Amino acid sequence: MSTTKTSAFTVLRAETTPAPSLPPFGQFIGGAFVPSTSGETVDVVNPATEDVLIQVPAGSVEDVDAAVAAAVTAKAGWAATTPKERAAVLLKIANIIESNRELFETLESANTGKTAMVAEDDISSAIDTFRFSAGAARAYNALGADDYAENHTSVIFREPVGVVGVITPWNYPLLMAAWKIAPILGAGNTLVLKPSEQTPLTTLKLAELIADEVPAGVVNIVTGPGRVVGNRLAEHPDVDLVAITGSVGSGQKVAASASSSVKRVHLELGGKAPVVIFADADLEAAAQGVRSAGFWNGGQECGAACRVLVHESVAEKFIELLVREVSDITIGTPGTGADVEIGSMISGAHYERVLAALEDIRKDGLTIAVGGNAIDGLGYFIEPTVVTNVPAGAPITSNEIFGPVVSVETFSTDDEAVARANETIYGLAASVWTKDSARSLTVPRQLDFGTVWVNSHLVIATEMPWGGFKGSGYGRDLSSYALDDFSRTKHVMYNRG
Repeated sequence: MSTTKTSAFTVLRAETTPAPSLPPFGQFIGGAFVPSTSGETVDVVNPATEDVLIQVPAGSVEDVDAAVAAAVTAKAGWAATTPKERAAVLLKIANIIESNRELFETLESANTGKTAMVAEDDISSAIDTFRFSAGAARAYNALGADDYAENHTSVIFREPVGVVGVITPWNYPLLMAAWKIAPILGAGNTLVLKPSEQTPLTTLKLAELIADEVPAGVVNIVTGPGRVVGNRLAEHPDVDLVAITGSVGSGQKVAASASSSVKRVHLELGGKAPVVIFADADLEAAAQGVRSAGFWNGGQECGAACRVLVHESVAEKFIELLVREVSDITIGTPGTGADVEIGSMISGAHYERVLAALEDIRKDGLTIAVGGNAIDGLGYFIEPTVVTNVPAGAPITSNEIFGPVVSVETFSTDDEAVARANETIYGLAASVWTKDSARSLTVPRQLDFGTVWVNSHLVIATEMPWGGFKGSGYGRDLSSYALDDFSRTKHVMYNRG
């Protein structure tokens, strides 16, 4: 099997880009933007151009305490609202995002380097998340009231947890905020949210635009570093549950801090999704699927199709098809067109981490079939990369690179494919590619992942749960299961004797 490295990729660069509508400066606490108690700030950078867009406060423990106090003050009133009333607020939020779609897409692209197709999908999905949660809030199901003990009638109540601390990541800033805010509010809770200090702008803009629609103190936003703001949220005695989407390391720190007050934790952490391609699979469809799902958002995606296991009998043909697909990927800055697929890495630091991983791949003697390099010029751009001749147990099969890098390894038998796919600390997502109906039923049941696709990858429906096993954490985003996660169950028994 031989592969040839292709020529370097180029970045399409927009001559002019729309100026984003920036949010106010300050922390959003108690329904308004207020000055931070910290005098320090964080630069927010456009990673596609390396320009500083704005500075935001590097929040303090005192900022978190003020936000939590506001959430505590508001929680009784919000919890007392009916599901219908909460649903009406969620629908208003969805409509506000919809009516400001272009503003949010432009701001998200400027803050993250996202292409138009990714930013548009993010905003559409955020709108859908709020609309779904509005309906789900009104359709709670519980065990029916009845006599389960003689002369005693039991009733189950679903109650809000109380105040929820939320920590969101940089790869999908507004969307991950929506995944948390919508079910948390729908279940009757108040919240304090810490966005990534690198990508806070759309979350802050959302707070600005919904301030008149949500009661003061129900939604609070505090910007700042995780070691200060995130840690205080996790340990705060008045925060009843803390939810994070982030790395395994970040989740471990949050869970450790939360343990001091025995609060519940909702963890949606990293992934290293295997793509298991059997000999009978439609190889062209599989290659196209990996092109889309392996490099979506520049591979900065916890469910990315980043680890291919392909049957040895069709590996050479599949690699040929995949290299052809990846060689045709377009790269560009925001504003370069709706068909551009990949933007920049999120930051200079992450860009360096991905390049260091590529250097380790070279040192390990693996084959880079296409890509593998930084792209010259402004912005943190890296070529889409396919790595082949990957042996079992190689570091790339288990380390989450979180960039535009897909590895390909081979297997001989179905049992080997399942065993190899499962030999990872992660358990978020996987996919199986086969035309065999029996295999399509049995193999997904054997894979230790929270979501398994058959003949597709990274297709997400708001009605279905998203979350993982093992090192990928626990708790579920999306679907009615998310409202369950942010609720508590109370049993009341009446003695009729």
